[in-house]
Amino acid sequence: MADREKIIRFYKGTEGEEIVIKLIDAVEAVNKTKKFRATDFLDPYGCEIAETVVAHYDGISVNFFGGYIGAERQCANFVHEDFMGKPSYNISVVKATWNDKFYRLSHRDVLGALMGLGIKREQIGDLLITLGMVKIICTTKMADFILQNLTQISSAKVSCELDNLGTIAPREERCKEITSTVASLRIDSIAASGFGASRSKMSSMIDAEKLKLNWQTVKSASQMVKQGDIISIRGRGRLEVAEVRGTTKKGRTVVLLKRYL
Repeated sequence: MADREKIIRFYKGTEGEEIVIKLIDAVEAVNKTKKFRATDFLDPYGCEIAETVVAHYDGISVNFFGGYIGAERQCANFVHEDFMGKPSYNISVVKATWNDKFYRLSHRDVLGALMGLGIKREQIGDLLITLGMVKIICTTKMADFILQNLTQISSAKVSCELDNLGTIAPREERCKEITSTVASLRIDSIAASGFGASRSKMSSMIDAEKLKLNWQTVKSASQMVKQGDIISIRGRGRLEVAEVRGTTKKGRTVVLLKRYL
């Protein structure tokens, strides 16, 4: 049996402290029932925690699914080795449409409308927005609530209907490659280069807790990054530190960044 308290202590004081307890509870329930249990939606950091937790328990595996191939937010499904059936995910998708001649709605608009209805973030997966439409991936138990209560997003009236997950195409991410030379691998410097802003602007965003490193809120502008790290800013997308290529004769660091559009 895994040392529950030891795992929790590892995440104590971090953004993962609350979620790790829920994940351990789910795994221990599977240990007792010898079946499976699916969680609500997790961000990539939560998925990493799920993998860490399950590694401490013999005979239990974890799979992830977010409604379509390439989903960022996914549900974890803990499965006992003695379970011979097919574990299921309680995931649905609601399609909301509006008049695109008059309204251009953003991810923030849609998420704000859902949060305004009292829906918890973990009940919502990815929000896939196109012209005049958004596909809201959510838990099945939340789908009916959204159908009945989501009538407006920002100032736009919307119509909602249940859709089929099979209609969602795999995500094809577009990215822009940026080669930059920076004084150091401080996060404010890297983010400024990748997002095309000043370091002081990045510092302000860090102070406002709008910037995340590997899906954890950044507390200090002087925090260092490394190759493979993901930087994200609320409302501005993601930036990958794709490659650290060495230093110039003047001692500056050359980096290859990928800005996901």
